[in-house]
Amino acid sequence: QLVESGGGSVQPGGSLTLSCVVSGNAISSICMAWFRQVPGKEREGLASIYASSGDTVYADSVKGRFTISRDNAKSTVYLQMDSLKPEDTAMYNCAADPDVSRGFWFRPDQYADWGQGTQVTVS
Repeated sequence: QLVESGGGSVQPGGSLTLSCVVSGNAISSICMAWFRQVPGKEREGLASIYASSGDTVYADSVKGRFTISRDNAKSTVYLQMDSLKPEDTAMYNCAADPDVSRGFWFRPDQYADWGQGTQVTVS
């Protein structure tokens, strides 16, 4: 089970930190990712942290502004979002799967488990 929190409203240039608490799996053994979706558009992969290695990868749209991290002891994955823009407004979801192939981090169909989402509004 994945539960996100931390969304809200923020002015352009501001920051938010999203959290995703994971139960049922050790997050060090699974691939975690953050996605977002705007109504009428495809889900967009933003950042992923890869299972045991902890390697991270980012979409070009957020590289340098967003940071994904995890706290294994708290079974929590974070998305630190800085320099937020109005176009970052979306529903943000975390996703998890123990078996995501390298290079497929941003394919939604690679992830079996999803959180309910948390809304981020930048205006």
